[in-house]
Amino acid sequence: MKRANPRIMTITPEPPNAALDAQNPPASVADAASADLTILQKELAAQKDNYLRLAADFDDFQKRTRRDSRQQAAAEKEAFILDLLPILDNLERALASEESTSSEPLHQGVTMTLQQMGQLLHRHGIEAVEDLGRPFDPHQHEAVLVRRDPGQPNRIILEVTQRGYCRGDTVFRPAKVIVNDLSHSPGVRHAR
Repeated sequence: MKRANPRIMTITPEPPNAALDAQNPPASVADAASADLTILQKELAAQKDNYLRLAADFDDFQKRTRRDSRQQAAAEKEAFILDLLPILDNLERALASEESTSSEPLHQGVTMTLQQMGQLLHRHGIEAVEDLGRPFDPHQHEAVLVRRDPGQPNRIILEVTQRGYCRGDTVFRPAKVIVNDLSHSPGVRHAR
């Protein structure tokens, strides 16, 4: 009789069902994957809902901001017009006083109106600029004419035909001016 060699191991082949079990894990692993997928789908739906709510909120914010901006502009315009009405009243009074024999009431009415307009502009941050005798600056002035006056420095403002206004350091409306130009021959006028 032959004895079995203790050094040799016998390998028994796996049953055919073992390969199938590797391809189809136990039900608990499949259930866990299914549960993870469900959780991920719920989280995705929640994120999508949050995104849609945020987009709707932002759209509402934009609409509200535009509406508030229009309302504020309208209120400011109404306030400005209400400030103008007393000035119109004084102009009407000045014209009504024209029928009298003296021109003094008309002059007083126009003077009062100009003072009120200056105060109104001042309240809104607009100031008149005194440019007569100042050097010409193309950023603040519009030269409508040049003239030669040897008694005045070159490029000095000789006359203001329309007053300029500023808001702080910013030109609101440039002044229309006549500028001294000593580089041209006497008597020649040039429009610019």
